[in-house]
Amino acid sequence: MKKVLILGAGMVVKPIVTYLLEKGFQVTVATRTKSKADAMISGHKNGVALAWTVDDETTLDKLVEKHDLTVSLLPYAYHVMVAKKCIAHKKNMVTTSYVKPEMNALDQQAKDAGILILNEVGLDPGIDHMSAMRIIHNVHDKGGKVIEFYSLCGALPAPEACDNPFRYKFSWSPKGVVMASNNDGKFLRHKKEIYVKPIDLFKTPFKVDFPDVGLLEVYPNRDSYPYIDLYGIPETDTMFRGTFRHKGWCESLDAMKRLHLITNDKRDFSGKSYADFIAMMIGADNSDNIKQKTADYLGIPVDSYALQSIEWLGLFSNENMGRKEDTPFEITSDVMIEKMILDPNERDMVAMQHTFLVEYPDGKREVIKSRMLDFGTMATDTAIARTVALPAAVSAEMILHGKIDAKGVHIPVIPEIYNPVLDRLEDMNIKMIEEYGLPESENIK
Repeated sequence: MKKVLILGAGMVVKPIVTYLLEKGFQVTVATRTKSKADAMISGHKNGVALAWTVDDETTLDKLVEKHDLTVSLLPYAYHVMVAKKCIAHKKNMVTTSYVKPEMNALDQQAKDAGILILNEVGLDPGIDHMSAMRIIHNVHDKGGKVIEFYSLCGALPAPEACDNPFRYKFSWSPKGVVMASNNDGKFLRHKKEIYVKPIDLFKTPFKVDFPDVGLLEVYPNRDSYPYIDLYGIPETDTMFRGTFRHKGWCESLDAMKRLHLITNDKRDFSGKSYADFIAMMIGADNSDNIKQKTADYLGIPVDSYALQSIEWLGLFSNENMGRKEDTPFEITSDVMIEKMILDPNERDMVAMQHTFLVEYPDGKREVIKSRMLDFGTMATDTAIARTVALPAAVSAEMILHGKIDAKGVHIPVIPEIYNPVLDRLEDMNIKMIEEYGLPESENIK
């Protein structure tokens, strides 16, 4: 019986545990909180739960050695440590995280060890890569070229669950979602290089009408430039990767960023209320009439939507925060998490859309769209958990059965990986619907 080691037991891990157990593998889940692993294994005879922390490298070394493949679902900062153990013991590895330079630097060592370290095989990154490459290779096989490419994705509450001003609820990595609001953006659009500073990330979202959902707003998702080479489309005039949000998020987060509410500078907040916190962040002399002072600081009306959102969070209240030395990010994200977690029976959704403008040798142009919409609940499996974990699960299964020959550090942009993984995901109703031959009017405006 092949043995799989899964490191971590966060909010997206359960589907991969269930999938691999049902496929007859022995699955060991090692995580800081053993009770979470126990719940995922749910008494299965082939499941093992272990209490383990990332500082225990000795135990990690032994675990990697005893298993045939390791799936690291830890925070990305620990993947290189795990990868080095896998290289030392010549064991394959899977992650769903972005490849960092330190991981890429292990490519030759992984090849020398005869192993595959497969990264970015979740949702975004993951399904986005695979579904995009299937279309890009199809276009290139016909002699065509990609003129514009937009790849958009968001993990969101279903429309009926959008009952707060942010129109957002956390169904995965809450701290990570808020922290990502500090990212910058870089993309190519109509041959123009565009850089978006972190403070400006939410200022100019554009809108996309997504079928069965309605209008969604889009803001840049990190640095799009590397994907020109990774996707093999040097001919493109536009490469834009973006994040979907319901209307309300961008306007509210833009104001919160301008108020410095998600920065990581440590301060002493002993004895301070939330209103005092806001006053400190805007340099106000005191917290009296703090909502008006905040409006004046931002140069917006006191009844503006963004201030309603901040007030809904309770950040204008005189309640004592109970904090000592801390960061604005920790305070703000904790308040958001307390009020914005998806309820067990509420639905979340994943919306993904690729939009291509392509041109063929005869001069003909067409817009191609590839779209996925998936729903889930906390009581079963969330859509984000399914779409992150199951691509990794299928990839792990394929590797264990010897169906992937690639060695070294990879992301899933080669046919021997993306074709069978996408086919298997369709069996589980995770499917991209492709539309060809659309007029140029269907392109992103």
